[in-house]
This record gives sequence, C-alpha cells and structure tokens, in this order.
Amino acid sequence: MEKAALEKGIAAVAGGFLLPVFEFLYGQGPAVVSTMTALAFFIVMDWLSGSRAARRDNTYASRYGIDGIFRTFFMLLLPAGGHLLDVVIGLPGVLFGVFAVGLLYHTIKSMTANAIRAGWADWLPISILEKVTEWVQSEIESKIDRALKRKAEREGGNETS
Repeated sequence: MEKAALEKGIAAVAGGFLLPVFEFLYGQGPAVVSTMTALAFFIVMDWLSGSRAARRDNTYASRYGIDGIFRTFFMLLLPAGGHLLDVVIGLPGVLFGVFAVGLLYHTIKSMTANAIRAGWADWLPISILEKVTEWVQSEIESKIDRALKRKAEREGGNETS
C-alpha cells in the first residue's frame, strides 16, 4: 500500500511541475495539446519508418540516430518559441501555428517517404498521405492569412479609438 501511495505522489508532483511547464512553453487549450500530440505522434512514426528504411537499404548509422534525438528536441522546441514570440508580440497563436503545422507538414512528408523506402507502400494509403500533406500546406497558408488579417483589423480599430 505504501509503494502505491509513493508512486501516486511522485506522479502528482511530476504532473504538477510538467503541466505548467508545457502550458508556459506551448500555450493552453485543447487545440494546442492536440497539435503537439499529433506532432509527437508523427515524429515517432517518422522515426519508425526511417529506422526501418535505413536498415532495409543498409544506410543505418548510430551517429545519425543520435543526431536525430537532438534534431527532434530542436524541432519540438520550435513551436514553443513560436508561442513565446506570440505572447511577446501579442499575436493569437500565429507563430505557434506556423511552426507546429509547418513541422507537421514536413514530418508527414518525411514519414511517407521513409515508409515508401522501407517497402511499405503496398500497405499504405500513399495517395491519402500525399493529399494530407497538400492540405496541411494550404491550411497553414490560409490560417496565416486569416490571422494576419485579424491582427491588421485589430490594429486598425485601435488606431481610430
């Protein structure tokens, strides 16, 4: 019984520390959590397909894999930097969205290419994955345009008052 209570206490302290750190870095709300969860999910899928593809064509190198850990950490910090800049500039999540959706676009493209290289194309809906990457690119462009219009309207309204 004492071990279970200790484990619950450790989990509570970890959650009490990690959640505020996450919200400080990335922002709050279900859209932020879903976006970062999707990004983490597709990064893992990219790692899996990339590792398998590299082993299949004998290009696997542990040094490249270790560099990949640092590269992934860097990638996951980009949306955090975007959010922090949004807060400084007063934007409604524009830069967070640019970095997060841009990374999603890149990661899904990379995952798709790795899956094909791994020999999995016959079992995957490649045409759907290609459509998703096209949609992501057009979606980010429309979101950026919409956010910039809102910002311009807000600034225009502030100047007249």
